[in-house]
Amino acid sequence: MAWRDYGELRAYEFETLPVLHGFFTRHGGVSPAPWESLNHGGTVGDIRTNVVENRRRVFAAIGRPVESIFDVWQVHSATVVVTDAPRPLDQPHQSADAIITNNPEITLMMRFADCVPVMFYDPKKQVVGIAHAGWQGTVKKIASATVLAMQKHYGCLPADIWAGIGPSIGPDHYEVGTDVIEQVRQSFGARSDEILISVNSHTHLNLWLANKITLNESGVNTVSIAEECTACHLEDWYSHRGEHGKAGRFGAVLALEG
Repeated sequence: MAWRDYGELRAYEFETLPVLHGFFTRHGGVSPAPWESLNHGGTVGDIRTNVVENRRRVFAAIGRPVESIFDVWQVHSATVVVTDAPRPLDQPHQSADAIITNNPEITLMMRFADCVPVMFYDPKKQVVGIAHAGWQGTVKKIASATVLAMQKHYGCLPADIWAGIGPSIGPDHYEVGTDVIEQVRQSFGARSDEILISVNSHTHLNLWLANKITLNESGVNTVSIAEECTACHLEDWYSHRGEHGKAGRFGAVLALEG
């Protein structure tokens, strides 16, 4: 991973992903505390004009028109949207947790504050995708659903797909309770022992490894992990867990370059 500065804005990038992308930190926006300052979350208490301005700043930084955006209403599902056109700004969002496209005129965008951003790129078919995998999306295997959608709609071969797991809450901070533990065990079976970690008589969940396992089992062999914990680095990232529920959302963008 590497940092890239866009004036007052700062993004984290995968050095191994040769398309336009970035995980934009909380710096360089207009939102006040507790969402200071580049908040993209429209349902966390910040006013809409701030969120719109923050989005405008990101798109200006990456040199893309805001009208190229395609984003969704993230609902912790295993639903994947396939799109060949941007989302008109005056139309409502679809409910989903992954988006894929082969259109370089589209800029994919999602919002995060601990949940796992997973980026996808097939260099042979020129397809990109982004998924939102909190613990629910992880046990529902949204990463696998994204790979299957890339296969079905674009003829991608899993072995050709590169995947990257972006900044998100790390296993050191992610303690989970009985309900989550049971669902992880149901979803991952014998491999759940690898991702459920005992820490001082408490159980922590390794979302990074869980999604890597899912990707590998889907046939994706090349997986990069940022290993950047949002709760460890509140100076750069929003963290729902680390900020006790009073957090903004950082934006992740991804686009093919025509």
